[in-house]
Amino acid sequence: MTDQPRFLIIGAGAIGSFYGALLKRAGCEVSVVLRSDYEVVSQSGFHINSTLGDLSWQPDHVYRDGDTPVAAPDYILLCVKVLPGVDRAALVRPWMGKQTVLVLIENGLDIERELLDAYPDRPLVSCLAFIAVSRVGAGQVNHQAYGQLVMGSFPNGFDEHCQRVSALFKKAGIQVDASEAIVGERWRKCVWNAAFNPLSVLANGADTLTMLDAPGGESLIRALMEEVIVVARADGYELPDTIIEKNIPGTRAMGAYKNSMALDYLNQRPIELDAILGNVVSIANRLQVPVPRLETILAALKMRQPSAG
Repeated sequence: MTDQPRFLIIGAGAIGSFYGALLKRAGCEVSVVLRSDYEVVSQSGFHINSTLGDLSWQPDHVYRDGDTPVAAPDYILLCVKVLPGVDRAALVRPWMGKQTVLVLIENGLDIERELLDAYPDRPLVSCLAFIAVSRVGAGQVNHQAYGQLVMGSFPNGFDEHCQRVSALFKKAGIQVDASEAIVGERWRKCVWNAAFNPLSVLANGADTLTMLDAPGGESLIRALMEEVIVVARADGYELPDTIIEKNIPGTRAMGAYKNSMALDYLNQRPIELDAILGNVVSIANRLQVPVPRLETILAALKMRQPSAG
């Protein structure tokens, strides 16, 4: 690997373009693979309005499916949505060099196994993004708040690749928390995601404050979070009792935020229902943990969007 590694981003939407901007700020070579926005990004790059300032940037190379990379990347940053029918292992295969390391910045629970099975001899860096960011137009992104990453090797540990990638993001000015147990951190994020994301779709794309302030809204959100915590504990990951009391005020402090699933629903895009909620319910059923509210929301969403699960 070079002193400043080469990154290739697959899934350069709001999340991918934001973290690509940070890697570019840290001095890395950063290229992207695009299906949409190819012409716009090729000509004028990404325009990112951020609380960190103007993060607009031009990728070193802009590829489409079927292109051949100028050079194999040291790291592939995979930021695509985890959806039924999307073969993520096949997406990265044309771009993998002999030493390329996979870095995931994706939502959901139990999402790494597919890639580890496909590339068992490669290190796998798994990241959770705590961020309010959205795509507002072709090559245009609005960063509203946060940007913190939690990072670890999958299934556990914090190897030299984690150390190298985290140092680059820190150099660019964001917080990176190292985790020796990244699966437990995914459970921690699921407490928020499995409550707010699916509920936002049932609420017709509502923002977080609308959901919290609706009659009975905060009580329902708390009950959903409690069910996730019980399943996590049954799966061997002890989450703190204080997590709900941190999540609710923290969400209110963000303001009226539309989460990723709400935006996908409003824009008639597929939603990450299984990755964010379905896998929680599957684990609960396997461990014989009752989760009646989570099961009800999952069933209702599958009725509403049969292709989502």
